[in-house]
Amino acid sequence: MLAGIIAKELHLSIKQVNNTIELLMDGATVPFIARYRKEATGSLDEVAIGNIKDLHEKYSELQRRKATVLSTIEEQGKLTAELRARIEGCFDAVELEDIYLPYRPKRRTRATIARERGLEPLADIIMAQQIADVKGRAQAFVSNDVPTKDDAIAGACDIIAERVSEDEYARNAARRSFARYGVVTTKVVKGKEADGIKYSDYYEASAQVARASSHRILAMMRGEEEGFLRLGISVEAEPLLEQLDRHFIKRNSASRAYMQSAVEDGYKRLIEPSIENETKNILKQRADDEAIAVFAENLRQLLLSAPLGQKRVMAIDPGFRTGCKVVVLDSQGNLCTHSVIYPHPPQNDKEGAAEKISSLVRDYAIEAFAIGNGTAGRETEQFVRSLGLSPQIFVVNEDGASVYSASAVAREEFPNEDVTVRGAVSIGRRLIDPLSELVKIEPRSIGVGQYQHSVDQSKLKDRLDTVVESCVNMVGVNVNTATKQILTHISGLGPVLASNIVNYRAANGDFSSRKELLKVPRLGSKAFEQAAGFLRVIGGCEPLDATAVHPESYGIVAKMAKDCNVSVGEFVLNADVRKNVVLEKYVTDKVGMPTLNDIMEALNKRGLDPREQATEFAFDASVHEIEDLRVGMILPGLVSNITAFGAFVNIGVHQDGLVHISQLTNKYISSPAEVVKLGQQVMVKVVEVDFKRHRISLTMKGI
Repeated sequence: MLAGIIAKELHLSIKQVNNTIELLMDGATVPFIARYRKEATGSLDEVAIGNIKDLHEKYSELQRRKATVLSTIEEQGKLTAELRARIEGCFDAVELEDIYLPYRPKRRTRATIARERGLEPLADIIMAQQIADVKGRAQAFVSNDVPTKDDAIAGACDIIAERVSEDEYARNAARRSFARYGVVTTKVVKGKEADGIKYSDYYEASAQVARASSHRILAMMRGEEEGFLRLGISVEAEPLLEQLDRHFIKRNSASRAYMQSAVEDGYKRLIEPSIENETKNILKQRADDEAIAVFAENLRQLLLSAPLGQKRVMAIDPGFRTGCKVVVLDSQGNLCTHSVIYPHPPQNDKEGAAEKISSLVRDYAIEAFAIGNGTAGRETEQFVRSLGLSPQIFVVNEDGASVYSASAVAREEFPNEDVTVRGAVSIGRRLIDPLSELVKIEPRSIGVGQYQHSVDQSKLKDRLDTVVESCVNMVGVNVNTATKQILTHISGLGPVLASNIVNYRAANGDFSSRKELLKVPRLGSKAFEQAAGFLRVIGGCEPLDATAVHPESYGIVAKMAKDCNVSVGEFVLNADVRKNVVLEKYVTDKVGMPTLNDIMEALNKRGLDPREQATEFAFDASVHEIEDLRVGMILPGLVSNITAFGAFVNIGVHQDGLVHISQLTNKYISSPAEVVKLGQQVMVKVVEVDFKRHRISLTMKGI
């Protein structure tokens, strides 16, 4: 049943969904299914498989909730066959809770008290709307607990109001009204004007629920959470009350006045605050989803950003008073030596710094500089350029380097070095291979998101972990050089097996084949199946181990090689030989064209990193501080962050400028990611500079 619902929602075939769910339940990971089980899924990509996984978990949770609801209502003796059928056939969480609402155990309410006082029959009389003399009938309900007829009627109306509030039609009418016509408003908390100045744009702000942008909603809610703003959502009550009156009050009602009063009370006291909170939660969830999607895409771009590759690097973590920490890394990213230079105020030892840098470049045959983009980064870059040395110079985003340097991972890697050395090493390694280094840092600390601390942290972590897993498996890793941290994200492994692989490698030397992985403690056949295709063994005894061809397909390649009268090794190396292969000859009931095409693609791209190569970049030499900027200047920059409303660009003045989404291109776009990507080198024009608030407005149009 669930497969059919998911298939309909995602516009897929039931077979695709069933097969995917079966693979997931059997322990297969999303990257493995997407790469090596295309025949089963109909070549679904990671996004589609992830959507199936998410919906299956969502509906499975709903099934568990339905079981709880059925059990609770049955215990009350109120579960009819019709009600059971309706609950079992419901696959909408909101609808399910509306069905359950009249039966859900409640705290003691005004209606509960009225029922305890025996006023429910009077409520039934009023709701029947056939008796005009309600007060006369109310006399029979007067008691010690109900002193007067008016008290009896008031209690009965409390019961009616609660019934109105639990009515599905009423709640859905309110939901539709809030969704279509609701307005979000914020006001500053009295006396907090000065302290909450960063939220000044929202001191008297409003936005339509239907059109409110995610970043505005998150900003409003964060201002409320920090105690600077009051946030409310409202709709005009009269049209909705008229609609509810038409639903609950009969045309010739004999108790119209009482019914109108009860309906209004049920709406204003019970439905309105409930739906307001529900709408606020929906807005928050929608804003979270949009912000998380932006963060996830930024993280993907950052993880897949161009590596320099295996080069000897000098990394510099800039600073003024404490100096610039300098480390030298070999082509594998190992620390060779470290020092400190003081080219900036207050020491101004430019001569000593120049001598130290020059000697290290000479002694270690340095091929590239990696300079952090934090405090004193621009000044350090200019200083190094002034030396006229041959190595290429790269400015590296150092967000999160301090988090790494104080982490358990860094202490394990460099137990005898302080945090400044570890931070500089991280900057250098980010240039050599961003993916391998950034996986050591909690993704939320990398700083490429939008209100990442305001969104659902559990949902954010799950999404970002999925992105990291996807990127690592897409690139693949050399099992003989990979760190424990990056191995952790390989399909089917995790922290324990990653650690076991590293320990086995340390004790036994490099792996000579993928098959040898089966000797690693606790790495069984299932983990091997999931991981092997993403792990590379370079220079081993089996040539296919260096490719993305899965070991389960080695027999297919061997047959192709035999049919071409060459060895497997020659078949792997010789593209001309592979051109003679007719793939259709190798189709079987288990192996189809998707797998065969992937095999040939893996052999054609053997050893190639799917990422681009890092290229050198330089800021405008005449611009160092925000005060150097003038409207109309055209400057080179690096895209440092992407949000829903635009892209931030580092132009070398310690303050990133914003290219609003409307200024990215002349054509309409729904997302900045359609035009720019993280780390991209762009040309921008200065449109406006707010020196007081340190805000820079840029454009990419017309350049």
